[in-house]
Amino acid sequence: MSAPTQQRAEQGAKELSERDIAMLDFERQWWRFAGSKEEAIRAKFDMNATRYFQLLNTLLDSSEALEHDPLLVKRLRRLRDSRQKARAGRSTGMRFD
Repeated sequence: MSAPTQQRAEQGAKELSERDIAMLDFERQWWRFAGSKEEAIRAKFDMNATRYFQLLNTLLDSSEALEHDPLLVKRLRRLRDSRQKARAGRSTGMRFD
C-alpha cells in the first residue's frame, strides 16, 4: 500500500464505491443515453429516480466525491442549490435570484 493510501486508511477515510463513481460518471454524461433521464437511471442503476437523487445528494455532500471530480461536484451542488432556492421561492411567493 502506498503512503498516501495507507494514511487515508488509517484516518478512516471512506473511499467512493463503484456505484458512487458510476453515478458521478452518469451525471457527467447522462444526456448521451436515449430517452428520459429517469428511464436511463432505472436501466443503469436498477432504482427509481427518487432513490437515485437521494443517494446523489448524499454523495455530493461527501469530500470524497469532491476530491474525485471537483468540477462536476461543484457544478451539481450549484444546480441543487439554485433549484432549492427556486422551490423555496415558489412556496413562499418570494424570488431568490
